[in-house]
Amino acid sequence: ATIATTLKRLYGPRTWHSHGEPLDELIATVLSQHTSDINTERAFRSLKARFPEWEQARVAPVGEVADAIRSGGLAQIKAPRIQRILDILLHDHGDLTLDWIVPLSLKDARAGMTALPGVGPKTASCVLLFSLGLPAMPVDTHVHRVSLRLGIIPPKTSADAAHALLESLIGEDRDAVYALHLNLIAHGRAVCTARNPRCDTCPLQVCCDDFRNRTHPERDRAMAGPAPRP
Repeated sequence: ATIATTLKRLYGPRTWHSHGEPLDELIATVLSQHTSDINTERAFRSLKARFPEWEQARVAPVGEVADAIRSGGLAQIKAPRIQRILDILLHDHGDLTLDWIVPLSLKDARAGMTALPGVGPKTASCVLLFSLGLPAMPVDTHVHRVSLRLGIIPPKTSADAAHALLESLIGEDRDAVYALHLNLIAHGRAVCTARNPRCDTCPLQVCCDDFRNRTHPERDRAMAGPAPRP
């Protein structure tokens, strides 16, 4: 609670809103794997411009789909993966939709999502949270790093295992999960960076395992107090 409250004060309140249609979010998240947000958006726009309907992308020659998403990187891997996802949805659910997930529990919804090719816990959680409003915590590199350093999750916890651990700690409040996810990312980018984290200015020092366990000259000076007068 202290961490969530401090991050909220730093980066502002966040209220959940749907980021778009679930299938759109799923395809965009597949495109986002191993590339930047800018490249993801460019590739998704190009894909939708070439194939306004997902059925068109499903039946198109795979090379055309790859050409459409080339700006997102790994096009030769992602194009057949996207088509395979679309094929499975049509075959198993009779339509190119993720509406079948809506009535499911979070556990069952995640299981259904991760059964799709190339959809791991992070991709599934992005769709479940951002589009469907289920209290799923996507664990990207920032969320994972900051959670480990703070001690929210045990040392050496993998990113995949961190999803369920973080969700069990936060509970089923969708807005709380959404806010903490976005604020952990913001903190990982602005303060708790991968290299040279700004520990001296971090307001989470008091509850940070990493700060307590590492050697920090600025912390040691503060704890020692002013130097004695000669």
